Amino acid sequence: MEGSILPDEEKKRYFVSVNHSLVQDVRNDSNAFEVLLNAEELTLLQDLLNELERGDDYAFRRAFVPYKSADHDEAARQFDDETVRLYQTLHRFGSIETRQTIEQLGILPKLENTG
Repeated sequence: MEGSILPDEEKKRYFVSVNHSLVQDVRNDSNAFEVLLNAEELTLLQDLLNELERGDDYAFRRAFVPYKSADHDEAARQFDDETVRLYQTLHRFGSIETRQTIEQLGILPKLENTG
């Protein structure tokens, strides 16, 4: 079929709860971000959430090391970078409401000034 859209190119609406690291078909969390994703983009987003969750676990364990300053801790820096990448992705694929919410969070200046 010439000119037809393949199923994995079709965008589908999802709701992302960063707090719970969930991507769902229906909004169950009032803080969920609405995004439109194809299958490849969904996989990318789920991978980012999984990385962030693993980084969060590691950073939490590192918090109990009394002599390690957070501003010199690679785990904290990596967690920050992963958080920025996640919100950058949500902004990129998000609805107008999602984009506005992320912009109001004040994360975008950090996204624009990565140096």
